[in-house]
Amino acid sequence: MEVALNQLKYEYGHKTVQDLVSLFERGQLNLEPGFQRDSVWQPSDRKKLIETIFMHYPIPSIFLYKQVDEQGRLVYDVIDGKQRLETILMFQGVRRFRGNRFSAAVQVDTDECEELDWSTVRRAGFEHRLMGYKIQTVEIEGDLSDIISLFVRINSTGKGLTSAEKRHARYFRSPWFLAAQRLARKHHDYFESLLTPAQISRMKHVELVCELLASVCNGGIIDKKKAVDKVIGGDLVDRKELENSARKLSRVLHLLQGILPEITTTRFANVVDFYSLYMLIYELEADGLILTDRCRNAQAQVLLVEFAKRIDEVRIRMRNGEGVTLEDALYRDYLVTVQGNTDSLVTRRRRADILRGLLGGLFEVKDERRAFTREQRRLIWHTAETRRCCRCREALSWENFTIDHVIAHSRGGRTSQTNAALMCRSCNSRKGAR
Repeated sequence: MEVALNQLKYEYGHKTVQDLVSLFERGQLNLEPGFQRDSVWQPSDRKKLIETIFMHYPIPSIFLYKQVDEQGRLVYDVIDGKQRLETILMFQGVRRFRGNRFSAAVQVDTDECEELDWSTVRRAGFEHRLMGYKIQTVEIEGDLSDIISLFVRINSTGKGLTSAEKRHARYFRSPWFLAAQRLARKHHDYFESLLTPAQISRMKHVELVCELLASVCNGGIIDKKKAVDKVIGGDLVDRKELENSARKLSRVLHLLQGILPEITTTRFANVVDFYSLYMLIYELEADGLILTDRCRNAQAQVLLVEFAKRIDEVRIRMRNGEGVTLEDALYRDYLVTVQGNTDSLVTRRRRADILRGLLGGLFEVKDERRAFTREQRRLIWHTAETRRCCRCREALSWENFTIDHVIAHSRGGRTSQTNAALMCRSCNSRKGAR
């Protein structure tokens, strides 16, 4: 039966498990079109599905996006039913799922259920109970944008799509969203220390990177609800600016790791608090402050850990109905910002201001002048005790010498005669910021 609705055409029917497995083996069934989400089912969910099929109970329909490939073959992208189809293929160990095989409580020739794997089921001669099982299908034809809208709508029930999964479905071809996914993969280990495996599987780390990247592109804190989708879906940022923002994001993340390496032991591992701390570091770096000094970073870590500890203590006292002293007012004010509308621009700005008051006076400002002037070069050359490289001792000439910041400029070193040394180009290049 065919039904036309809006711009999409639906055809209702059914396919056996054998039909679907054969399509997958021939490359005509795509479980992971670009708009699909990652697998979110737990092992217990998969076992229950196999048990349901062997009991010959009905399961929900499979929605398939029907197309014709370059070879003239019918091919299907799975819109809804990926987890179910994936589970069947895993149980049988078909192709790339060979390493994901599992057993389930299967009722075969007796009234009792036995924990059996696919090999045992086949040896017992009961494979037809699975392979002959019919699943209702809805084959859909139409424009891809309409298919994606349908995917988002269908997956708004059950294990509904997270905001990151919805963005992935709508913008999976967007250069902006692809950049966010690359950054999430690049820093996967770090985000894994902040988020649970379940959150990672639901693309929460990608959602966080989307927020951070949108904030960097914006040049500061954003209102999450209003700004993220606007940036991802629009053409507000060109490719060069996007690449530059991605580099800034990684750099600030590296700086934050240096300032608070044990972040997982503090409340700043919470996404709301993490965003505010990250954006503070971003702003401090943009203001030209030196964030690579180990001594000052160690002081910052002590301040942040103590600050987080005091907030947690005040939170417990407030929950128990105890009074808050005047000296605890700052921690109470911060707690107000992580309750209610935590992602609004006003609330985020207030939280960042509190953190800036904690750390803002700790870091030094970089010398605005990076390069030595001609006059400084002449003075340093003529007053040098020896005109040799201070590292390799190679003899230098006026044509090939360079001037090195003894204390690197990025670490607060001044562009002055007292912080200068003659060095050959090779050694200066290798030294970097050390």
